[in-house]
Amino acid sequence: MMPMGGKAGATVEVTITDENAEDLSALLFSTPKITAKPVAGADGKASESKFTVTIAADAADGVYDARVISRLGVSSARAFSVSHLPEVTRDKTNNSVETALPLTLNSICNAVMTKRAVDFYSFQGTKGRRVAVDCAAAGIDSKLTPVLIIADEQGRDLLVNRTGGMLNFTPPADGKYLIKVHGLTFQGGAEHFYRLALREVVGTEPAPQQPMTAAVSSMSWPPQGLAATAKAKEAEPNNQQAQAQKIALPCDVAGSFFPAADVDTYEFTAKKGEVWWVEVASERLGLNTDPFVLVQQVKKTGDKETLTDVAELNDIASPMKISTNGYSYDGPPYNAGSPDVLGKVEIKEDSLYRLQLRDLFGGTRSESGNVYRLIVRQAAPDFALTAWAVHMTLRNGDRAALSKPMALRAGATMAFEVVVIRRDGYDGEIELGMENLPVGVTAGGLKIAAGKSMGTMIISAAENAKPAFSLAKIVGRAQIKGVTLTRSCPVASMEWPVKDAKGEIPSPRLMADVPVSVSDSEKAPITIAAAESKVWEAKVGETLKVPLKLTWRNEFTGTSIKLKAYGAGFEGVKEFDIPLKAATHEAVLDLGALKTPPGEYTLAFYGSAVSKYRYNPEAVKLAEAAQKQAEQEALAVATNTKKLIADAGNTPTNPKSDTANAAKIAAEKQKLADAAKAEAIKRMKTVTEAAEPKDTVDIIVSEPVRISVKAAQVASAATLEKK
Repeated sequence: MMPMGGKAGATVEVTITDENAEDLSALLFSTPKITAKPVAGADGKASESKFTVTIAADAADGVYDARVISRLGVSSARAFSVSHLPEVTRDKTNNSVETALPLTLNSICNAVMTKRAVDFYSFQGTKGRRVAVDCAAAGIDSKLTPVLIIADEQGRDLLVNRTGGMLNFTPPADGKYLIKVHGLTFQGGAEHFYRLALREVVGTEPAPQQPMTAAVSSMSWPPQGLAATAKAKEAEPNNQQAQAQKIALPCDVAGSFFPAADVDTYEFTAKKGEVWWVEVASERLGLNTDPFVLVQQVKKTGDKETLTDVAELNDIASPMKISTNGYSYDGPPYNAGSPDVLGKVEIKEDSLYRLQLRDLFGGTRSESGNVYRLIVRQAAPDFALTAWAVHMTLRNGDRAALSKPMALRAGATMAFEVVVIRRDGYDGEIELGMENLPVGVTAGGLKIAAGKSMGTMIISAAENAKPAFSLAKIVGRAQIKGVTLTRSCPVASMEWPVKDAKGEIPSPRLMADVPVSVSDSEKAPITIAAAESKVWEAKVGETLKVPLKLTWRNEFTGTSIKLKAYGAGFEGVKEFDIPLKAATHEAVLDLGALKTPPGEYTLAFYGSAVSKYRYNPEAVKLAEAAQKQAEQEALAVATNTKKLIADAGNTPTNPKSDTANAAKIAAEKQKLADAAKAEAIKRMKTVTEAAEPKDTVDIIVSEPVRISVKAAQVASAATLEKK
């Protein structure tokens, strides 16, 4: 989108560029405070690439998700920022000192990075009055890694930041100064956009940064019910043990890793048998930090102190082993873990204790904006969830990492992995569900079993589903201390589809909402479901046979497809083959070998296969009809033109000019008709080539299968006596 943001209370015209988003019908945002209408063209028809976006005056500063609805349903997301500063969009080149674009203080400029060049801006500085220059890029879905430079009027560098951060600058004299922006590797183009903010900052407080999208790691922050601001603040100096800041437990403290090599030291008393949970948030606040906590027992004998390590608390482990290579082949490319801290401290005896908090990256950095939130609390068992579309293990050489909007084709089923960060010792079962789905779409949650870190959400669109859209919600429910806790589950996705992760690192983030669409423009290549929609029952130790029905719509390569099973208690189901074009198949579940205990279960079968995909074959029919019509119209116009030209040659002198004029007009019409015919032929060629069958790897997921495993009957005493 350009621009990729606007001021609250303003109306801006945005231009959309896209891939595979034909027949755009709407531009939607993750807040009702932002609305959009298509711009009408000269012919009165609604544009598919330009929208008038209206931002409510009371819209909060932040980053929201924007999506389009097209023939295939809802698209992946793009960040759209809202500020309360005046905004401009650069509309001409500014790649030299002479063409520097003037900026006013306290404003934002939207721009696309010029490839193999430097973008120049200018501003008027006042001696001693600090300004902050912030170039938002990675945090708003841009592929740009900006290099930010402040220079004097002649272009001589004064201050440089090569890591995409902020520059704080106090002009040494009144005058004109320059801001230079370029990509770290001098890349540019439509995917390398940025928002350049120039602010005047009063005092010594950190300059405000532009809002950013949420990293996947932030899914576990904040704890439910946490106040927006901490109850206490760090009090410097507190680096030395003798300067330790006294706190009482429980506590909630806001501080910062500043200056460089800062070690914040806190001191408290605790009693034997107490268990305290320590949580630190900093990286999850969007900062490049790595907090570390050391808790020591302090014993004093006279002037001598004896310190004994009680606990070292470091990273929050990822719920799943993540991909080691940036894409999806030995794990997902999403990391729900964090360098932040979440761990417990067990008190063995009454004593004085000392907690030291530092940033493991902070030895040489002196950035006052690297803040943290320290919470020490008694156990409050809870959990946090996030989900992402299942990625598959492909063949050697495949390097794709895809964004996966919940855009279902009629008859399709998608699987989303749901992972949990367990808080303060909670280790129980979590039921998964989905709410507010579009008509024709259903969902079944494969629960997260006790002690496990992952479950699965299966989302299916009926074969006869009609186009529909809704903002849905994924939830997890658990019984904790007799109370049902319900927690929402955000969805993670790639910012961009990555076709070769060897050359480009995938960048996932959390989405602002959970949009779900269904489209009947195309059907799923295959639908797999149980032969009957019912709960399949069996006893412990029995063999359960579930008949499956299969609907094939595409051609597939090979002779069969291989399926495994999702679902707690059924991970051990052996992979089985289904012959291509088989209308039915029987899934055999050996409950004895699986050692499945009594209970209610939901499972799904999944695998991958190569199908012959045709992109929008309906467009070929429409283009063919349009070509025939254009050819007929061109032929009719040509016939009429020939007749008029012939008539002009046979017409007497006096009325000859009128006939010749009519012939001239007809010739112009023929040119237009021939151009329309050529365009129709070109369109026909384009859509025909696009619709040629291409080998496409599809993830195949069955509709959920519900199973009830009953306890084996115990023989009565009389029966045993007879035996």
